[in-house]
Amino acid sequence: MSDHGLAHSCSCAPMPSGMLIRELDLSDAAVASAVHAVGLRAYAVEAELINFDGIPALSESLQEMTARPLRWLGAVTGEGTVAAFVAWQTDTGQLVIDIDRVCVDPAWFRRGLASRLLNDLLVKVAGGGEVRVSTGADNQPAVTLYERLGFQRGDDFEPVPGLRMARFVLHS
Repeated sequence: MSDHGLAHSCSCAPMPSGMLIRELDLSDAAVASAVHAVGLRAYAVEAELINFDGIPALSESLQEMTARPLRWLGAVTGEGTVAAFVAWQTDTGQLVIDIDRVCVDPAWFRRGLASRLLNDLLVKVAGGGEVRVSTGADNQPAVTLYERLGFQRGDDFEPVPGLRMARFVLHS
């Protein structure tokens, strides 16, 4: 395994008591609804940070979200509340992991959940390829997170007018 230096050097805050990291099954309607709600709350905060309210995920329906070919890993409380998640897809032919979204419910900000989820995902998918992710270029907390985890920043791009995104890649 190429551990990216992550499994042993996580500067994550300790996990909140009772919090578990586990795969999420979005075929379960309650889980899917919870994930969708967390995503909407998280993207609303990002929209404020980057001064752009047209983030595509903000207008994505529950059905559109669950129809995407993604795998989901979540930080879940002992009571079953989804506090944060990461979603990704894998191109096995090219050993590329595309992280589609990393969302933390604002009620759970600054507790190390995004770091922990990404570290767990990177250990889970390690294997000699590359991991890609993008975020709003002005989303400084996310930019800092990806850089701290060893991602290298690539060129910024504008997928829709007014939305400047930062692209990151990590070679495992």
